[in-house]
Amino acid sequence: MAQALRPNTAGSLFATDGKPHPLQDTLLAVTLVLGVTAFVTAMFHNLHLLSSWTGLVGIFTGAYGQWVSETTRERFGLILGLGLSAVGFFLGMAHGGLFGGVIGG
Repeated sequence: MAQALRPNTAGSLFATDGKPHPLQDTLLAVTLVLGVTAFVTAMFHNLHLLSSWTGLVGIFTGAYGQWVSETTRERFGLILGLGLSAVGFFLGMAHGGLFGGVIGG
């Protein structure tokens, strides 16, 4: 009868406490998408505007997500997204920056 006392954690992939966290899950998904986009586009020199801007926005959404996150799974995904966003941002800045070629160039 011990099986009946175990909590059901199948409610959400990222919520280990069994409660829904729609804001945190949304921030996690947005940060991961922005991070992957920034990282992939940073590999192409002519896409520096896209990589630097998506990286910058990904850093801010990931930082806010870390601030409001409640479970370890959410934080783990946010750290992955933050890392990808940061790499994409820094490579985008090295290739031309946020406004490279648009203002005064």
